[in-house]
Amino acid sequence: MSVVVNRLRRGFYADSVALMRIARALAGGKGVLDASLMIGSPSNKALLEGSGLLVAEARDAQADDLIIAVRARDATWAAAALEEAERLLAGGGVPTDGAGPAEASLGVGGFGAALDALPAANLALISVPGEFAVLEAQRALERGLHVMIFSDNVLPEDEVALKRRALECGLLVMGPDCGTALIGGVPLAFANAVPRGDVGIVSASGTGLQEVSCLLARAGCGVSHGIGVGGRDLSEAVGGLMTLAALDALEADRATRRIVVISKPPSAAVSEKVLARAARSRKPVVLCLLGAEPAASRGKVVFVRTLEAAAAAVSGKRSSPSRAASAPLRRGSIRGLFSGGTLCAEAQIVLMDEGHRVQSNAPVPGAQPLARGRAGHRLLDLGADEFTRGRPHPMIDPALRNDHLARALRERDVAVVLLDVVLGTGAHPDPAALIAQVVRGAGPRAAPVVASVTGTDADLQGYARQVALLREAGVRVASSNAAAARLAARMVRVEPARLSRPRGRPSPARPARRSRPRSPAR
Repeated sequence: MSVVVNRLRRGFYADSVALMRIARALAGGKGVLDASLMIGSPSNKALLEGSGLLVAEARDAQADDLIIAVRARDATWAAAALEEAERLLAGGGVPTDGAGPAEASLGVGGFGAALDALPAANLALISVPGEFAVLEAQRALERGLHVMIFSDNVLPEDEVALKRRALECGLLVMGPDCGTALIGGVPLAFANAVPRGDVGIVSASGTGLQEVSCLLARAGCGVSHGIGVGGRDLSEAVGGLMTLAALDALEADRATRRIVVISKPPSAAVSEKVLARAARSRKPVVLCLLGAEPAASRGKVVFVRTLEAAAAAVSGKRSSPSRAASAPLRRGSIRGLFSGGTLCAEAQIVLMDEGHRVQSNAPVPGAQPLARGRAGHRLLDLGADEFTRGRPHPMIDPALRNDHLARALRERDVAVVLLDVVLGTGAHPDPAALIAQVVRGAGPRAAPVVASVTGTDADLQGYARQVALLREAGVRVASSNAAAARLAARMVRVEPARLSRPRGRPSPARPARRSRPRSPAR
C-alpha cells in the first residue's frame, strides 16, 4: 500500500518552472508514484488535496511556504525522495533537461539581495505566486527596473496600476502571465535561439512570439527585441497600455527597422487605439490580430490573419506548400492536440478558412465550444488551466499530451491528428522522440499524424533533429503551424452543414423508397 508524505519549508519560494522540473525528476525515481512541489497558497493546497497529496504536516502552509509532497510505494522510498528534493532545492544539480541553465540556488534572499548580486541589472523577471508578484514588481519599478511578470493570478486592477506606474517611470511591465520575451538577444522564459536583426515584435502571446521569431530566423531574418505584454494587455480593462508603450519603445530603438504586433482580436476600442498608433509609426508595422478581418490600410500598416502571414509579410518568404497524400480523402474528424494556445487558435482559423467546422476548449470567433455530439473538428489547447492545474505545462512535460495522442490514435472517428512541437528554453529536451515512440506504438492502422516544429537549429533540441525524428516515425512535418493545419484540412472531407429544423415542428415523413437506378451524379 502506498504512503503520502509532506515536508514544509517555511518562508521559501522558488521559480515555478524549476519546481516543476524537480517534481518530475522525483516522480520518475525508483519507488515514487507521484510528486509535487508547490507554494502553499489556498488554490495550490486545494489542488494537492484533490490529488490526494496533502496530509496533516502541510495543511497549515501559508502562501510563502513550500510544500514538498510525495506518494511512494513505502515509507523508505518516500523518505529517500524527500531527501533528494532537499538536495535539489539546495542547488545540488537542479534538473534542466538540457534546455536551459541550471539555477545556482533556488532560495530567494529578497529583492535587495538579488539586486546587490547584479547591480547593473535593468530588468527583473518575477516568477513567484501571484499574491507576491505585485509587491515584487512595485519594488523593481521603484529601483528603476523594467519588469517581466511570468506569474499569473494577478488581479486586473493590480495589472493596470503597475502598468500606469511603469509609464510614469518610463519603464515597461511585461505581463502578468508573460511567458516569452527576447530582450537584446537574450531569451527569457520560453523562447528560442534566434539571431539578432532589425525586426521588433510586440506580442500578447508567448507561442505566437516564438512561432513568428522562428519563422523569421529560418527565413534569414533576425529579431531586435521581442516584447511580451501578457494576454490581458489588449483587453478592455487594461486598454493596451504596454502594447502602445512597446510600440513607442521599438520606434525609438535604432536597431529596429520593422515592427510586428501579435494578438488575438481585442475589443473594438482597444483595436482602434493600436491601429491609430501603428498608423503614426515612421516604421512599417505588420498587425496580426489573429482571425480578425483586415481593416482599411492606414499609413505603413499591413494587416494579416495568421502568424505565418505575419512572418511572410516581413521576410518576403512564404512557407513551402505541404501536399496531402495522393490517397482518397479521409472521413472523420481532425483531432488537434496543442501545447501552444495561440498555435491552437491559428489552426482553428486556418481550418475554418478551408471550409471546416471547428470546436475547441479555447474557441476563436467563429469556432464553437467543445460539446458532446456537436459536429466539427476538435482542437484542444492542452496548456489551458483545466489541463495544467497541479501539473507542468505540456511544453515542459509532454506526458499529458502524449496520453491524449495515444487515445486519439486509437479512436475510429479520428481521421488526422494535428500537433505542434515547441522547442527552446524551458521546453522538454526531446519532445519529438516521445511523440515518435507513441506513434510507432499505435501501429500501421492508426490515423496519420501531421505536425509542425516551432524552433531553430540553434535551440538545444535542434530543429532539424526534431523534424528528422518525427519523419522517421511516419509523421508528416509541415513548414509552419498554419501549413500543418492546411495540410490536415486537405486530408479530410469537408462535411456539409446539417440543415436545422425550427424547434417544435415534426420532421417530415420519409417517402417510401423506390427501386430505381442511381443517378450518375451521385
